[in-house]
Amino acid sequence: MKTIKDLKSLREDYTSMTLDEKEVLANPFKQIALWLQQAMDAKLPEPNAMTLATADLQGIPSARVVLLKEVDEKGLVFFTNYQSLKGRQLEQNPYASVVFNWLELQRQLRVDGIVEKLTVDESKEYFHQRPRASQLGAVASPQSTFIPDRDFLDALFRDAEQKFEGKTVEMPLHWGGYRLRPTAIEFWQGRTNRLHDRVVYILDAGNWAILRLAP
Repeated sequence: MKTIKDLKSLREDYTSMTLDEKEVLANPFKQIALWLQQAMDAKLPEPNAMTLATADLQGIPSARVVLLKEVDEKGLVFFTNYQSLKGRQLEQNPYASVVFNWLELQRQLRVDGIVEKLTVDESKEYFHQRPRASQLGAVASPQSTFIPDRDFLDALFRDAEQKFEGKTVEMPLHWGGYRLRPTAIEFWQGRTNRLHDRVVYILDAGNWAILRLAP
């Protein structure tokens, strides 16, 4: 394998902004909303993209990027196939972590917590807001299972199109939403000399403590 010679020499000093535990909002969800809005205002690509890490009962981890679709005082919401690898792992072990990486703002946001399923009605409400092609894709795809080739997947999609031609697409019961209820939320702002600012909110007896972490 050819060595990538310049990896060890890659350097970038972060100097654009600061983060102070005395100045962040007392409510971590409002602080999340503020950073998300700033990422959107900066017109970053996929500002709601977050890496979701899960693990099975043996502690073997798995990570992938999903899209945040809602955030409020109850937590962070995303949608997927419940029969996917992440769905199976969350069924075994509901603890998860998500990370947003907004490189252009030199920021990261990490949220740890417990994941629960949305109600069927909550999932249906979002499902029917999706583009029809996305609805059909959710019906057609046996997510995270081995398939022989692309033609097989395209055939499943055509079957779904024919099944629901002229009809409302029914949400499959194996598809829906999850809510990550946070127990810890860390805001990371890049700083010079790798002495980054890290402010963490820790849930303690129903209240959020705000602390600074060493980089």
